[in-house]
Amino acid sequence: MENGPLPGTRFVVETSPRIPAKLSRLEELANNLWYSWDRPTRTLFARLHPQLWDLVGANPIKFLRRIDEYRLNEASEDHAFLTAYNRVLSSYDTYHNEPTLRRLNKLAPNDLVAYFCAEFGFHESFPIYSGGLGILAGDYCKAASDIGLPFVGVGLLYRQGYFTQCIDREGNQVAINADSDFDELPVHPALDDSGQEIRVTVEMNGRVIQIKVWWSHIGNVKIYLLDTDLSENSRKIGKSPTAFMVATAKFALSRKSCWALEAYVPWCV
Repeated sequence: MENGPLPGTRFVVETSPRIPAKLSRLEELANNLWYSWDRPTRTLFARLHPQLWDLVGANPIKFLRRIDEYRLNEASEDHAFLTAYNRVLSSYDTYHNEPTLRRLNKLAPNDLVAYFCAEFGFHESFPIYSGGLGILAGDYCKAASDIGLPFVGVGLLYRQGYFTQCIDREGNQVAINADSDFDELPVHPALDDSGQEIRVTVEMNGRVIQIKVWWSHIGNVKIYLLDTDLSENSRKIGKSPTAFMVATAKFALSRKSCWALEAYVPWCV
């Protein structure tokens, strides 16, 4: 009797380590891109497991999902690590509780700066940028956070992010794309007052395109990222969501989409 594949449905089960109460705010640190310009925070994560930190590309969310629970429990009883942890938290809390400098900016109480850009570069672990434009936009967000500016960024949440390059047998450069797992990025679905996901729409070529909105914390400010990689969009044109997203990636920079978001952006803050 030959051994064939077992009948039934195959499931993938993923387990995540439980974070000890003494280190419970590690998740808060991982979900705020403040770590992208605060070296002590990144050093704190790396200290837990240097090899794993390098393996996950210095992504603290991915790191916390893969680290051994035993190592976390060990660190929660390590006096030297707890001292470093509490020092980082003190710096984090001080930074976020400093009084806003809005009064120095000559802005009215309800004024808001909205910054639209195709890419935002904060850290290599958040692959939604490709070069100098993204780094500049990211620095604007960080500076706005530092001075307490009433500020919101609006951009795109790219599904594939970076690609890996290799050379084939013929000497040709080949690009290998891989989808990002949004559960391992510092992004969260934007919700309305009733707890429902926020969607906005744009009409393009006679079709109404659904846009899901995500948000991310950048220190004291937020950015909102637009995502068209949705099943309802793919059904409208008979293509995969990823192919549709690539085909329409430029729409968010159009004047029509800016108009569609004008009423939304002030509401978000």
